[in-house]
Amino acid sequence: MFDLAVGNSGLTLDAKMQMGSKVIPFKIPKSSKEFVRFQVDAEKHFYDKLHQHPEWQLTMILEGRGQLMVGDYLGRFEPGDVFLFSANMPHVFRSDPEYFDPQSDKLSLGHTLFFDFEALGKGVWEVTEFFPLQQWLHQTKGCYALEGGIKELVGEQLRVFDSKQGWDRLMATFGILQRLQDSKSLRLLNRLTPLRDFTESEGKRMAQVMSFILAQSHRNVQLQEVADVAIMSKEAFCRFFKERTGKTFTEFLNQIRIQQACQLLLETDLSISQIAFQVGFQNLSYFNRTFRKLGGSTPKEYRIKLLGI
Repeated sequence: MFDLAVGNSGLTLDAKMQMGSKVIPFKIPKSSKEFVRFQVDAEKHFYDKLHQHPEWQLTMILEGRGQLMVGDYLGRFEPGDVFLFSANMPHVFRSDPEYFDPQSDKLSLGHTLFFDFEALGKGVWEVTEFFPLQQWLHQTKGCYALEGGIKELVGEQLRVFDSKQGWDRLMATFGILQRLQDSKSLRLLNRLTPLRDFTESEGKRMAQVMSFILAQSHRNVQLQEVADVAIMSKEAFCRFFKERTGKTFTEFLNQIRIQQACQLLLETDLSISQIAFQVGFQNLSYFNRTFRKLGGSTPKEYRIKLLGI
């Protein structure tokens, strides 16, 4: 999986997306006394709005591909990936364009556990056996990709979790949490967590802007178009966007396009010039310069390194 992200692999997206606790609040359909909720998402595409919720989330992708945006991270998701989100992390699994095509037979499938630690009550944290869990919850902030053996173990449990009921379900839940606590194979995806709260209207505006950019990045998108989506002047939008992403609109758009180009370089036999124009670049030389700047190599070198061709 290629990432435009902070970390040891892929490109760097050091955007400071300080999406606060009111970025499209999302209510998980569960009772207030329910600690864990298992959910199956089986649709053409995943929920495509930037959102957040107070519950922790553990998601395994069984079918479907696309882009994951969370905090300052922008990367790919694909079948087999397992992600852990701490509470109130703005995120969206944006399925690839073909999943929105009504003529396509592609489907998306994900298994998710939502953990509501508030439902356990404050008294549980006074129990000695729960001290390690409480400490881990305080220390673990952001979005993590599970890797290696822990991904396989947790993935297998998520595949069969719906078959468990009552006490068995509760024990399975704590078993998963214990494995997550003990694992050294949780890779932090986002560097920055939200630093301030924005109003709900600001959160919805940012979600609309991000959805528009992701959907339209393949063509020559004008700044005025995006400002119109935000219902702002160009000048006001530029300030709004830079404050929330740490990037200009053009810088952010180019990073999305380069990530899409990397996917095409690996998954198709299209020429480099065809890929450049398909992802939205109007000039091949500019595409090559931007790719080298963000990825440290030319598109040709990238393809040769990963595919050996």
